[in-house]
Amino acid sequence: MEPVGQPLLLGVSLALTTIVAEASISNTTTSLHNGTSTDSPGDVPVQPVLIGVLVLVLVLILFVLLASYFFRFRRQRKAAVSSNDKKMPNGILEEQEQQRVMLLSRSPSGPKKYFPIPVEHLEDEIRVRSADDCKRFREEFNSLPSGHSQGTFEMANKEENKEKNRYPNILPNDHSRVILSQLDGIPCSDYVNASYIDGYKEKNKFIAAQGPKPETVNDFWRMVWEQKSATIVMLTNLKERKEEKCYQYWPDQGCWMYGNIRVSVEDCIVLVDYTIRKFCIQSLHDGCKAPRLVTQLHFTSWPDFGVPFTPIGMLKFLKKVKTLNPSHAGPIIVHCSAGVGRTGTFIVIDAIIDMMHTEQKVDVFEFVSRIRNQRPQMVQTDMQYTFIYQALLEYYLYGDTELDVASLEKHLQSLHSPTAPLDKIGLEEEFRKLTNVRIMKENMRTGNLPANMKKARVIQIIPYDFNRVILSMKRGQEYTDYINASFIDGYRQKDYFIATQGPLPHTVEDFWRMVWEWKCHTIVMLTEVQEREQEKCFQYWPADGSVTHGEINIEIKSDTIAEAISVRDFLVTFNQEKKSRLVRQFHFHGWPEIGIPAEGKGMIDLIAAVQKQQQQTGNHPITVHCSAGAGRTGTFIALSNILERVKAEGLLDVFQAVKSLRLQRPHMVQTLEQYEFCYKVVQDFIDIFSDYANFK
Repeated sequence: MEPVGQPLLLGVSLALTTIVAEASISNTTTSLHNGTSTDSPGDVPVQPVLIGVLVLVLVLILFVLLASYFFRFRRQRKAAVSSNDKKMPNGILEEQEQQRVMLLSRSPSGPKKYFPIPVEHLEDEIRVRSADDCKRFREEFNSLPSGHSQGTFEMANKEENKEKNRYPNILPNDHSRVILSQLDGIPCSDYVNASYIDGYKEKNKFIAAQGPKPETVNDFWRMVWEQKSATIVMLTNLKERKEEKCYQYWPDQGCWMYGNIRVSVEDCIVLVDYTIRKFCIQSLHDGCKAPRLVTQLHFTSWPDFGVPFTPIGMLKFLKKVKTLNPSHAGPIIVHCSAGVGRTGTFIVIDAIIDMMHTEQKVDVFEFVSRIRNQRPQMVQTDMQYTFIYQALLEYYLYGDTELDVASLEKHLQSLHSPTAPLDKIGLEEEFRKLTNVRIMKENMRTGNLPANMKKARVIQIIPYDFNRVILSMKRGQEYTDYINASFIDGYRQKDYFIATQGPLPHTVEDFWRMVWEWKCHTIVMLTEVQEREQEKCFQYWPADGSVTHGEINIEIKSDTIAEAISVRDFLVTFNQEKKSRLVRQFHFHGWPEIGIPAEGKGMIDLIAAVQKQQQQTGNHPITVHCSAGAGRTGTFIALSNILERVKAEGLLDVFQAVKSLRLQRPHMVQTLEQYEFCYKVVQDFIDIFSDYANFK
């Protein structure tokens, strides 16, 4: 191919020749016209001097152009070589280069195109997009159309409606807004800041709304009634960082009138990630129509800024929404504060999971673009956009592992019977997936400080920074706020457990400081002080009388044993303030260092005794330890959460219960044997309490 510079140089040469020729002709013509001879000795030859200067200038210009051309040609060639060098060794880089070329070849003003991803490529695609601090995710998110150009906002911008909008720039399109019935004599009373949003294949499956304001709460309930909605999904807390995000639009108890709609509270169940409230609502307009049941599912674990740490809770929540929403009901009403960010994120996850089932592919970009035409700015940040992909990957890799108690026996049979001799047993495969949960070493900086590493029994089992238990710092003494202990969520309550190692001789004071400062009334001990002639835990209590560790005095009040459980009561006194508290220790003797308890009943009895103690003392954190604070400790906490759910809902999910613990502390439920024991204890529990109504 001919270089681009050659025609340019040819043109310049021709121009120069023409200019010189024209100057020469002009000179001759002028001389003849004036009748002057150029050879006259007395005249200075002015024209030839001018021509010489002009030629010199033009030659210089030609030289500059030539130099510029050769420099540019060399740079292009060098770039081409280095680009090929980059592509050769690395397939991912090659993909990035191809995509970059594709994007550059498009019109600068034209939209970028992102193609659907087959589900089997989802993990690789997410890895590529997550590189360079999620650079490709940001690019994809920033390529989305905002949705503002697709419609008008005349109704939302009317003077009468401006006060009804929580945020002046988050408004519903005229073409997709929810229209209420007009109230007599009240102009614009058909307006509410809410938009119809399609599901994967379902027209107007959702209504995306802002969180009600005091002046719009009556309109909100009118919308629930008129749209025949049976489910409200709430994705914000009422206040976040002292800012009101949503007005409380329901009564705490009893009933309340909202315009012509009477709302009464029927039930409220508080769980660790979400709360379920059931309301009975009735319109007192038009002759008291029959009341209806409305369920509000309120997701409480979305942090003020950002997204949930893991999508597990959101996926559980989404499944509960799908389960509880009746098939005959009107649109599911979804709201956060503005009704676009978290609201959009929830709706997209729901729709794309449906797409995964039907088409075996994922097309987040196209779906977000589509729903932004119905309500602008749906999915508000690149973090939310990335979280959607994380939730989809979580669902694809692990699926729905939730079981009804009635199907547990059948599930266990399938886990223990390989389909072919060479196949792995299902239980092993399930546990192997758990071992893929990455240990986030970059989040263990505090535990890995040299001063704190000395406080660990097992150097691989240390707490993550984001949920470590923090002690008060001793004046003038560095690192005294650290203890090898992690907060762990319970079934109903965040940070319900403290998982820790058995104290070392030099950490026993920190152990008691932790028990005191975090108001623990219950300690669960799952190891012996010595096992196979090795110290597994320093004896942190007195055999009789009392002992003092730092500022804390521990006096033993009673020590009894029944069916492999020692129950010890301690009077713990903080000497500095002369305050005391009773603390009960449950020491389980039925767990060998290697292996598992012989039967599940002892563990069921232990969990029941601990729960009874907690109810009597106010549900402060339970301190649980074995030796390293992961294997037996994790199994006890997993079983406590699993059995609590079995009792409350008749459902269990051993896999996700353990996976969730491993995200909070490394190596929780350490062995396949311990994992299998979780299933065994649940089966024993169901057999013992099979006369419970909710187990039938």
